Amino acid sequence: MAKEDRGFASMDRSKQREIASKGGKAAHQKGTAHEWTSEEAREAGRKGGMASHRRKQQQQGGGSGGGGNEPGSDGGDPRDTGERGAVYDIPGQ
Repeated sequence: MAKEDRGFASMDRSKQREIASKGGKAAHQKGTAHEWTSEEAREAGRKGGMASHRRKQQQQGGGSGGGGNEPGSDGGDPRDTGERGAVYDIPGQ
């Protein structure tokens, strides 16, 4: 069997979906499945929307035009300047 013929990723989509569905149902029956709180769902939706918006801007040639190193480009607090208190190792102290 070739290496690329093994594993979950090499299966067709319907087979993957079937297996994943069984796993999800089993986890719910066992009581170990993750259930989203409204706050977790809100945060995940916000992050997904921001990432999607950033991708669209980059595809259209807009956006910051860089690798996202500018302060606030990570989708965090826009008031965050990216500056942090520096820690210096002072010899002899």
